[in-house]
Amino acid sequence: MAEISATSFPSSSSSALLFRSSHNGSSKCQNVACPRTTSQFQELSVRRSQIVGNAVFTGHASASRSCKNQAIRAVLSSDGTALANDSKEAGLRGKLKKVVLAYSGGLDTSVIVPWLKENYGCEVVCFTADVGQGIKELDGLEQKAKASGASQLVVKDLTEEFVKDYIFPCLRAGAIYERKYLLGTSMARPVIAKAMVDVAAEVGADAVAHGCTGKGNDQVRFELTFFSLNPELKVVAPWREWEIQGREDAIEYAKKHNVPVPVTKKSIYSRDRNLWHLSHEGDLLEDPANEPKKDMYMLSVDPEDAPDQPEYIEIGIESGLPVALNGKALSPATLLTELNTIGGKHGIGRIDMVENRLVGMKSRGVYETPGGTILFAAVQELESLTLDRESIQVKDSLALKYAEMVYAGRWFDPLRESMDAFMEKITETTTGSVTLKLYKGSVSVTARKSPNSLYRQDISSFEGSEIYNQADAAGFIRLYGLPMRVRAMLEKGI
Repeated sequence: MAEISATSFPSSSSSALLFRSSHNGSSKCQNVACPRTTSQFQELSVRRSQIVGNAVFTGHASASRSCKNQAIRAVLSSDGTALANDSKEAGLRGKLKKVVLAYSGGLDTSVIVPWLKENYGCEVVCFTADVGQGIKELDGLEQKAKASGASQLVVKDLTEEFVKDYIFPCLRAGAIYERKYLLGTSMARPVIAKAMVDVAAEVGADAVAHGCTGKGNDQVRFELTFFSLNPELKVVAPWREWEIQGREDAIEYAKKHNVPVPVTKKSIYSRDRNLWHLSHEGDLLEDPANEPKKDMYMLSVDPEDAPDQPEYIEIGIESGLPVALNGKALSPATLLTELNTIGGKHGIGRIDMVENRLVGMKSRGVYETPGGTILFAAVQELESLTLDRESIQVKDSLALKYAEMVYAGRWFDPLRESMDAFMEKITETTTGSVTLKLYKGSVSVTARKSPNSLYRQDISSFEGSEIYNQADAAGFIRLYGLPMRVRAMLEKGI
């Protein structure tokens, strides 16, 4: 149960709104909104009910919360009202009622807020997803959203859902794009976009917006998810509409609309981080001939500087999905978090590649995926015990298409869902454990075992076996090689 209460301060006549969440009789303060005058608070009490994330705020200061593991914050708008009044006037480009914006707090999304209000005459609800990008990227978002003119900020913790429902299915499928890319950004976009569709329904929005450029893959990934889950939502992509051409234009627009410009030093790289990976693009990386600088990496040490002693770890797997580390059962997100730390310490998971973007151009990116690299090695190795030759070949062939669909943003496509059902079925016996040796950037398999292993030592041994008669091989070879023999006979006129 959640509640809003007004607290008076002795030193002034103002009040503050406190969002408190209670469960099983306990109360825990989640957030403190900005101070308001008594008259403003009285005005708020007669406003209509508003839904924020999964909590419903009403004038009687009561609310309910339906989903666990979701952090939700409500932010007041910059003019002191709890929610912006619906404007009856259209903007420069048309009229929308309310837009849910994928919001990071950076320069681009900060200027998108006033741009949406100016061009579409709408209320803007900012949405931020926590997919494990780090607490620093979430600091101060309430203040930034308020200063930009947003009426609300909704923050949801999606880390467990991200790992369990998006990362692990790709891991089970063996999905790798163009031989190297472990799909870190590709998997994160549909879970974020799905949450945006949910928030749009909760707050009564008629449109969603994102800050993706018109040159990248992410615009496709976001919008295909929107189309799949709610085709009635309008989609606004400012980078495909506005006149802003770069950072300096954005700063000028921000100043004109009194939006505080972020004072943090601008990275020379374009980065995307989540619990699975960290990507680096831009600047000197745009020339494939340039070696990445040593100080660019953030999740992993240089393999040359990694410990001189190897570390052995054991990954427990059930039906193709990791469940334990060194004998300890862990949740999906916790398991991945610990492996990121261990792998990063040993310089595991650095990938430098030139990839083919969906929109047609090539791009060069450097990826750090320490925990993911370890998990891929473990799962694939266990499959060598539990899957037969034909199953592995079919699974690997489908994995290529699976990865292509995820990369292209077709997560909710029935074809991917059907392939996922196959992957779940084919790996239901892939249970066991794999021991790995981590040393200076490398992952080596040292042991693997499974109660469902198809490996039989009594058959594979060079010693005699009652099951396998070596003399049977002669007839097999003659039949197996018959097509080749017939072709050779034709060529030689026999």
